[in-house]
Amino acid sequence: MDLAGYGEDQQPLVERSMSVSAAFEGSEEIAAARDMARDFLESVQAVHGLPVSKRAMGMVQLVVSELVTNARKYAPGPCLLTLEIQQGTVEVTVWDSSTALPAILTPDSARVGQHGLEIVMAVCRSFEVHREPVGKRIKGAVVLADDPGGDAAGRQIM
Repeated sequence: MDLAGYGEDQQPLVERSMSVSAAFEGSEEIAAARDMARDFLESVQAVHGLPVSKRAMGMVQLVVSELVTNARKYAPGPCLLTLEIQQGTVEVTVWDSSTALPAILTPDSARVGQHGLEIVMAVCRSFEVHREPVGKRIKGAVVLADDPGGDAAGRQIM
């Protein structure tokens, strides 16, 4: 019997929640956040049989790096990173203690720097920013598997 994609309780894994969370306090921990994302996705693929494309692996690590970097740079105190598998995507959520919402700048090829959120929004299927009673929560969802037709999954320009 082929159980790929099913948990031990025979429930399809796409209906079960798989997540990991960690708090990060220093800028030196940004690499640890990327490592956590890679390890989580490798586990999702190896242990649970969910497909994770090489593109998705790289994009999730990029999104984690950008969001954790911004939280560490602009908010006092620790930030909380959560990765959760939801309907064929991995939701990357970062909470920090600052209530100031990020400035999402329009694309400008002449601007040097400050392209992080622009890149995150381009590679994520969805992107949300929410104020919380304490701080804010930023969430982006990256599709785990590329389109069988060869197109990179994610936000499509129309």
